[in-house]
Amino acid sequence: MTAHVHLVGGTLAIALAATVAVAQTQEQPLNTLNDVIAALRACWTPPPIDQSRPGMQITVQMSFRRNGELFGHPRITFESVGASDDERLAYRIAVAKMLKRCAPLPFTDALGNAIAGRPLTMRLIDNRKLKQAENIP
Repeated sequence: MTAHVHLVGGTLAIALAATVAVAQTQEQPLNTLNDVIAALRACWTPPPIDQSRPGMQITVQMSFRRNGELFGHPRITFESVGASDDERLAYRIAVAKMLKRCAPLPFTDALGNAIAGRPLTMRLIDNRKLKQAENIP
């Protein structure tokens, strides 16, 4: 996917400003990119149902330091076409919370040296079965 959506008002950057300092650590050291993606996915919680969109996709690009802390500000590079501003914001906040829960990640020295400063792109898809607003009793 090559679509790029610019962050309006810097919402994600503001939400992530305190992420690194307050973040939770994992117990098991991560040694591969697959381990990193799995750890981040384990921290992912989509927005509440009333703020969600069926099939919503959001892609975030981020970089890490050798020690597993975020390097710079993560960037949203794609959001589902047709999502409202409120839906986009809800998913951006969910991404920020995911990174806050996970970072810093416990990289092994080898992975930290290999991944440091390199962009990592991750796509998240909300596959939950969501009821349409008009069908909710």
